[in-house]
Amino acid sequence: MSFWQLASTFFYLGKLPIAPGSWASLGALLIWIFLPLSYTLQTILIILLFIIGIISSNKMIIEMNDHDPSEVVIDEVVGMCIALFMIPYNLGIYILAFFIFRIFDIFKPSFIYRIQSLPNGWGIMLDDVFAGIFTWIICQGAFSIL
Repeated sequence: MSFWQLASTFFYLGKLPIAPGSWASLGALLIWIFLPLSYTLQTILIILLFIIGIISSNKMIIEMNDHDPSEVVIDEVVGMCIALFMIPYNLGIYILAFFIFRIFDIFKPSFIYRIQSLPNGWGIMLDDVFAGIFTWIICQGAFSIL
């Protein structure tokens, strides 16, 4: 398996037969728990994963001749990282973020659905970026109430 396949499947989580996007989101959440609450580190990580995601998902589109291969899950990882961006560790908020993100990712409300039709890996990545942003907004509100 090439680096790009490994990246796009987020270390083979995308190859799991049932709910690969949920497994990738959970994997991102577990990694995020151990990251320090550093604006710079989290920003760099999200940007780096996003760039790798655009490139690797585009390569997988071409390789698999499929506009959105189900095994490409780096988009869920980036979206989940955005959903948890700079939120202090709180298990309840993290679990809430996981479920809200999965709902946005699966049902793709509003313009999120239309974004996924963008070409060359952009659609794969950007629908989850926006799902992550909406989740982050909701979780920020929930965190401020707690």
